[in-house]
Amino acid sequence: MTIRPIPAASAQQPQAGLHACCPSTDGDGLRIAIIGSGGAAMAAALKAVERGARVTLIERGVIGGTCVNVGCVPSKIMIRAAHIAHVRRSSPFDGGIGAAVPTIDRRQLLAQQHARVEALRHAKYENILAQNPDITVLHGEASFLDGASLRVRLNAGGERVVAFDRCLVATGASPAVPDIPGLAQTPYWTSTEALESESIPEHLVVIGSSVVALELAQAYARLGSRVTVLARHTLLSSEDPAIGAALADAFGAERIEVRTHTSPSEVAYTAGAFLLTTPQGVLHADRLLIATGRRPNTTRLNLAAAGVAVNAAGAIVIDPSMRTSAPNIYAAGDCTDQPQFVYVAAAAGTRAAIHMTGGDARLDLTALPAVVFTDPQVATVGLSEAEARLQGIDADSRTLPLDQVPRALANFDTRGFIKLVVEAPSGRLIGVQAVAPEAGELIQTAALAIRQRMTAQDLADTLFPYLTMVEGLKLAAQTFRKDVTQLSCCAG
Repeated sequence: MTIRPIPAASAQQPQAGLHACCPSTDGDGLRIAIIGSGGAAMAAALKAVERGARVTLIERGVIGGTCVNVGCVPSKIMIRAAHIAHVRRSSPFDGGIGAAVPTIDRRQLLAQQHARVEALRHAKYENILAQNPDITVLHGEASFLDGASLRVRLNAGGERVVAFDRCLVATGASPAVPDIPGLAQTPYWTSTEALESESIPEHLVVIGSSVVALELAQAYARLGSRVTVLARHTLLSSEDPAIGAALADAFGAERIEVRTHTSPSEVAYTAGAFLLTTPQGVLHADRLLIATGRRPNTTRLNLAAAGVAVNAAGAIVIDPSMRTSAPNIYAAGDCTDQPQFVYVAAAAGTRAAIHMTGGDARLDLTALPAVVFTDPQVATVGLSEAEARLQGIDADSRTLPLDQVPRALANFDTRGFIKLVVEAPSGRLIGVQAVAPEAGELIQTAALAIRQRMTAQDLADTLFPYLTMVEGLKLAAQTFRKDVTQLSCCAG
């Protein structure tokens, strides 16, 4: 890929001091610009060059985006470390295996976390980009000049113009911060700071009740903090109410205080402490974590200059081909109105690249699995019973408590349940919700069953290995026609 000045007579003539960054078009294929370097951007770049395009990838920060750097990977490392600390301190087998209070060296844990993040970023992002001659990487911030070119303010100084035939916006999202009086004047944490802290606060208050809030709240509690969660509604309020109730019980057992229907009216910071005014009085904390969702990174892209429409939340509106309102501009990942999961972003990026290079591919989200990495985990796929009925579907359901799953009994850990939702009267499986240790390891089986349009009876008739958690799906399916409390351990 060549970088050259734009001739004075060019229709794309830049302002003084700008240069064009684009490949020759004499047989080199489409010129595709990609803004971002996370899951959607990388998947799109690799698929585009595979299909003959030449790509300019523009990243204003660290290569790799949210997931590997400040999201999925570091958070799961921290959660796993907290889980190990928890089972050393307390387990169902303490009567026969002596428990011990672990010594937590947060700096050492953080160094281990950083090393793994850096290794993954190098192997899965930086090294792949460096080895691909058809991908040129620019380190800088991009914004649209019009529907066919970008201005890139380079991190090292200066500016360039990137002319494109197609462009993909894959800029992700950032933590959203609520408008609470006084909050902006305090040193609050977002998830980024929480994952990078070198110390464990004595008392951590978490504002938020969704995935990030609950995962980090429990992790810090298990690493030694006293934790209070302030939920505007209930825990995971967008899910089946039984899920939030089960998590609240699990948190209560670990002495994590959950205050539902509670929003602070004011936040202050004085003498090294946070003071939160709540309906129950003033709450004091050493640290405050704000985890109330994420907002699309779209405000600095000058999307209007390219004719790209956004919704009220600032998310880029796309059609099933990932095309925006501008004909040659596409978008994928958390900057759009798609579900905010990295695997959705990567799949969307791949499909966007296929469309940008003249192909056709669709992203099917009807069997989208999701996991919350609390303990017990929450795993869902398809429709909840309430969602099904809102769509006018005649739905039926069964809920199997984990004390009916042999693996859970053998583990002496029967927290949670597995719920199956079916379309009546066909019995076709349309949704599964599970709260269970390692629920994330069983949900993909449910996703495949939904995708293959299996009925509950099909699932009940399928062979599952005994003493596995996934066998709970079979048992839950059997409850539509049988009383499983009257079955032997491994009844077929």
